[in-house]
Amino acid sequence: MTAENPQTPQIPATTEYADFLAATRTSYDAIAPAYAEAFSDWPADSHPLDRSLVTAFADLARDHFPAPVADLGSGPGSVTAHLHALGIPVFGVDLSPRMVALARRAHPELRFHVGSMTSLDLPDDTLGGILALYSIIHIPTEHLAATFAEFHRVLVPGGHVLLAFQAGRPDDGDEEHLHLAERFGHEISLDYFWRTPDTVAAHLAKADLQLQARVLREPVDAEKYARAFVLARKRP
Repeated sequence: MTAENPQTPQIPATTEYADFLAATRTSYDAIAPAYAEAFSDWPADSHPLDRSLVTAFADLARDHFPAPVADLGSGPGSVTAHLHALGIPVFGVDLSPRMVALARRAHPELRFHVGSMTSLDLPDDTLGGILALYSIIHIPTEHLAATFAEFHRVLVPGGHVLLAFQAGRPDDGDEEHLHLAERFGHEISLDYFWRTPDTVAAHLAKADLQLQARVLREPVDAEKYARAFVLARKRP
């Protein structure tokens, strides 16, 4: 794959879920330049607690060197580049070919691939860790367990996964669903799912990923939702 002609991910055909993935890919292709401009300054514009948790994850992944880490939903690539700066072998995966092209342009020394976290083009027991920051928010809840089972398949024994997501409000139930038809001035069709940490932890357990930690950070500045971080591990 090249930045000039990134490949389109293989998405299962003739299913409602395939339509959902296609809509998500098309939406991020539409907003990729504006999104990259707004969110390419990580970790400089991140909360200190967020940075510390990613650093802790990197320390855990280092135990499985040289097995690489996959940054799933890597977007413009700034988090991938941060892990690389920490000395972690890492590559990025994103559903949007246009986002992958921008990440490759910004970080030509790193690898970025077009693909879906729901079906990773990787052998079993390959990854030393999986990082997914604010990317599972686009996966419908009924597909979380299957997605996490895919994480389990590609992780080495003892490998960790760190998830970050906007936390749903417990008073509103286990999930909130938002559909956006416009963002950054572009017409899109993008679904967001805000869940409680307990809901995500339960789906990790269904995939036989052992819960290691849950952190809930209250919103700051313009944030409307609390930020949840969930760390899990494949059994050694």
